[in-house]
Amino acid sequence: MIDIKISSKDNINELMSSRLEMLKVVNDLPEDYEYSEEIINESRDYFLNGDHLTVLAMDDDVVIGCASMSFIRIMPTFEHPTGKRAHLMNVYTRSEYRRKGIARKMVELLIEKTWEKGASEISLDATTLGRPLYEKMGFTNSTECMVLTKG
Repeated sequence: MIDIKISSKDNINELMSSRLEMLKVVNDLPEDYEYSEEIINESRDYFLNGDHLTVLAMDDDVVIGCASMSFIRIMPTFEHPTGKRAHLMNVYTRSEYRRKGIARKMVELLIEKTWEKGASEISLDATTLGRPLYEKMGFTNSTECMVLTKG
């Protein structure tokens, strides 16, 4: 039976293995790819100290999926009077478990908890594979945001 649960710091090993697996798959990296110490250390620090909720999907004691909601606080505006926003990230399910509603259940749990925390908006960066799921859940495209990246 698949169990979907909110993780804690006690799950750091499961969180790290799932995150690194997801990055390999999404970025089409070879199985033997070695991550930089910076990525490993910063990911571990974020899971231990960041403002987020992460859920794990487990099949017995094996992690088969994960999803994270990162929380951001900005100056309050009329559209976002609490200033609390969230960004959905790292929604991942192992290939053999896809198309069974696991990602949807993980995202639904995160959305419920995010609204409970007072956020007024959830954003995400969707892959082509994930876009249909998010559209079915009510996410829409936005043209409100511009981005500057350090380069």
